[in-house]
Amino acid sequence: MGTVSLPDTWVYALRLPCDPRAARVARTTVRAVLSGHGRHEVLDSVELLTSELVANAFRHTDGPASLRLTALADGRIRVGVWDRHPRIPAPFGEPPRDRVPPAPVNAEQGRGLHLVQEYADSWGGLPLGDSPLDRGGKLLWFEVGA
Repeated sequence: MGTVSLPDTWVYALRLPCDPRAARVARTTVRAVLSGHGRHEVLDSVELLTSELVANAFRHTDGPASLRLTALADGRIRVGVWDRHPRIPAPFGEPPRDRVPPAPVNAEQGRGLHLVQEYADSWGGLPLGDSPLDRGGKLLWFEVGA
């Protein structure tokens, strides 16, 4: 009987409703997927950054969002979050990317995109069009290293 080895590359996708619990569902999914693939070294940062992007999608749109978690062949993990809002915020715009200043110490929100630029190895945003055949909105993504 032969042994089965798991592939180094994989993709998980999750459709998230416009629901305040979406960020928690995304965190739980990321934790389960990365733990299941033995990627404990990136788990905390991927979980945190995914949670921030999904929370922003809920906060700034009135529709569903999608999460896509991909292990690339070189060991990087790429996370993409799609939502219906067309605006691509800093720091995800075209290079040279605007830097997001740190939030004031007493602020209750506004740290998520700053965290992405501090903890992700790379990031970006893509507008997805607004024709009837497109889903519209945008895709924000980040990658963390091997």
